[in-house]
Amino acid sequence: MINNKKISKFAISIVKDIQNKNFQAYLVGGCVRDLLCGIEPKDFDIATNATPEQIRKIFKASRIIGKRFKLVHIFNRAELIEVATFRSGEDSSNEGSLVKDQAGKILRDNIWGTLEEDTYRRDFTVNALYYCPITQKIEDHNNGMKHIHERVIVSIGDPQKRFAEDPVRSLRAIRFSNKLNFKIDTDIKHAIYDKGSLLLNISNARLFDEFCKIFLNGMAEKNFAKLCTFGLNKYLIGTNPEKNEFTSNLMIEALRNTDRRISNDQSVTPGFLVAALLWPQLIEISNQKGEINLRKFFRSMDRVLRRQQKITAIPRKFHTYIKDIWVLQLKLQSRIGKQPYKTLKHPRFRAAYDFLLIRERASGHRNTLGDWWTNFQKNDDQIKKSLITKLAEENQESNKKFGFSEELR
Repeated sequence: MINNKKISKFAISIVKDIQNKNFQAYLVGGCVRDLLCGIEPKDFDIATNATPEQIRKIFKASRIIGKRFKLVHIFNRAELIEVATFRSGEDSSNEGSLVKDQAGKILRDNIWGTLEEDTYRRDFTVNALYYCPITQKIEDHNNGMKHIHERVIVSIGDPQKRFAEDPVRSLRAIRFSNKLNFKIDTDIKHAIYDKGSLLLNISNARLFDEFCKIFLNGMAEKNFAKLCTFGLNKYLIGTNPEKNEFTSNLMIEALRNTDRRISNDQSVTPGFLVAALLWPQLIEISNQKGEINLRKFFRSMDRVLRRQQKITAIPRKFHTYIKDIWVLQLKLQSRIGKQPYKTLKHPRFRAAYDFLLIRERASGHRNTLGDWWTNFQKNDDQIKKSLITKLAEENQESNKKFGFSEELR
């Protein structure tokens, strides 16, 4: 049923080495699920009854990570494989500790268990499949195979309780349903509505990780639509898509652009997407009687980022990138003298130009500014000069150094 040729040879070798030391070891979770669904896995995780310390002794090129969940990373020059010890999560007499907060969210879980116990503490049945590449047998204790056949996401245990333990499961249910094109079980839908607000208790660092998984894996537009359906979008993005038509259009165009780049094997970065999604906030704050107040614009950039930072912890390395894209939206308005040449040489020009085109599509009418920059960058110096000269002669409204908010939307 599963073709071992589609599995990492390094992962198979780790399973063999662990089993040779008289421990159990299986490929587990998403990689097994994806292989059964005809999807090429991006990574391979392993579960075993060996403790992190025992695994560490078997593999020299490894390290123990984590406090909430102790794991082992085993690596070679090309790959990194994550190995987890079977967990029980219930019996306090076991080695390790289980710590929960008042809402029931798991803070620390290092209680070792058996394979059977481990299966029942995973989130969804389709993620609780254990595959041994040596015997080519699948361990399925929760009807995961049945639910894959039925194409449905089903919770292991009562989703009301499970989502209270870890509210991020609401986001995972949405992401998996779109990735696999599976339906979401009715009980899970109720739990998302009832427990979604608990995402407020999740760290902004973890929510940034979920932001990237949801929006940078080729399903951004579909995931966003389903997030909005369940009212969860506000826990990842501070901009309200219902603010006005332009805001909604811009967010959709930005997400669609990200999906398109991924399908074309082009690079994507959370910095670009964040810049696009937060742009309406920046313009709204900077708008003064129909024009962009430059002082407000520049002063508000950090304010908008801080507001989003409370939701998702955007790494500092992206802050300058985001602000560069925003500032270049103003500089792209200026096409006098040497300014276009300076703008063209800016390291963020291409990203800013792409965002300009997205803004124009979202506005609902074609703007000549994008066409002008398209022609300017692809032609030689002589034509570049003629484009600047012609623009100066025509004295177009868009030749003002900084445009109106209508142009910058």
